[in-house]
Amino acid sequence: MQFDPPLVSGRLIQRYKRFLADVLLDSGEEIIAHCANPGAMLGLIAPGNRVFLSRSDNPARKLKYSWEIVETDFGRGPEFVGINTSHPNALVFDAIAAGFFPEFAGYTSARREVKYGRNSRVDILLTGDGETANLPPCYVEIKNVHMMRRPGLAEFPDSVTARGAKHLLELGDMVAAGSRAVMIYLVQMQADAFTLAADIDPTYAKAFALAQARGVEAMAACCKVSPRGVVVDRRVPLIGVAAGGTGTS
Repeated sequence: MQFDPPLVSGRLIQRYKRFLADVLLDSGEEIIAHCANPGAMLGLIAPGNRVFLSRSDNPARKLKYSWEIVETDFGRGPEFVGINTSHPNALVFDAIAAGFFPEFAGYTSARREVKYGRNSRVDILLTGDGETANLPPCYVEIKNVHMMRRPGLAEFPDSVTARGAKHLLELGDMVAAGSRAVMIYLVQMQADAFTLAADIDPTYAKAFALAQARGVEAMAACCKVSPRGVVVDRRVPLIGVAAGGTGTS
């Protein structure tokens, strides 16, 4: 995914009401940007952090700028972190099509935002046809990861997420019904490994363990992030979580 037109840079003044951020652009103009991230964004919202924004000329939009990237330091030197949670679904969709995840070999059809479960929509539904028509439907749920409290170790979630626990329950239900289900944690920064932040949301951690015991698979991958664009880069291992399913990294 490339940013076109190029991103605009500035310094963060404050993030507030979850979805708003005041930014002082390098041009000297102070603007309000949309923050497409419902999480706590721990370690990312210090005033003065360098941020990068996309700009829309759509006259229907109330806020012309969207916050895309923040530059911060997790103890390894300055690095870029993608904070826009609307991008991971498209990034993983393209990565699956490019064969980045060999676990999905044989699936020939991919649809996004398909209704399932209890008034939910799965991020991606994979199915086969022809010689692979006997493959079980595969429900793929994707979570954006942007927290790092220890150098190199990405964590999720950064705040309590009842919705995330619900998704894990519904994925387990799909497996029980004879389908396949996979949770993909997409780390929008460079990382060496991924783990669950059980201290922040123990309910989510328990839901994850139950989902894996029911056969839900889990994978994690990190991205190369820069003001030029975001690309899925490489797989990272899951550590400190229960093994389960058939596709755990």
